[in-house]
Amino acid sequence: MIENILPSDVASAELLAYPEDLKPHPAEEHLIAKSVEKRRRDFIGARHCARLALEQLGEPPVAIGKGERGAPVFPRGIVGSLTHCDGYRAAALAHKMRFRSVGIDAEPHGALPDGVLDSVSLAAERDWLRDTDSRLHLDRLLFCAKEATYKAWFPLTTRWLGFEEAHITFTVEENADGTGSGTFHSQLLVPGQTNDGEVPLTAFDGRWMIADGLILTAIAHG
Repeated sequence: MIENILPSDVASAELLAYPEDLKPHPAEEHLIAKSVEKRRRDFIGARHCARLALEQLGEPPVAIGKGERGAPVFPRGIVGSLTHCDGYRAAALAHKMRFRSVGIDAEPHGALPDGVLDSVSLAAERDWLRDTDSRLHLDRLLFCAKEATYKAWFPLTTRWLGFEEAHITFTVEENADGTGSGTFHSQLLVPGQTNDGEVPLTAFDGRWMIADGLILTAIAHG
């Protein structure tokens, strides 16, 4: 599904069912040696997807390390993002010569837990949610888009981006069967100086979809 909201030159792979014989790359085992089983499955599954995406890009399927704040460490010249939630793991990767960063996120299509929305949104975003008539769980979509925004931001800045530091707006196309799709715009509210010597970040544009009980968001920033 994730490929439907990514440019054609971004490689992606996803797992909806977890293969019981799936093993971590030997060079990654030490990173999850003490992890509980769910954490191991998420880590192994997402990195398995990353290696499938690397092969699509013509790159060797190497180990994917873990860097600052747990961010995945991709091979030189590759940018990308990993995501996982119950029943879903995915990766999206691209050549750095084509995109500056990639950010994806997946969430179950359900309402945010009570009390969470106020801590992850701006007043203007809550106003939009209140004024928008939809059967879709747009509060969780907002959270999912914030997560994708952070994943696109962090590799270029190595700085934290709080939920209140990006204002996200959406276009929404809702279908009668409870699915939906559209675009989103993440306006950054803090200075966006980057570590790649390129133009500072001011905003990201992305796409989203809701299908099969999942919310998926994706940013490919050129």
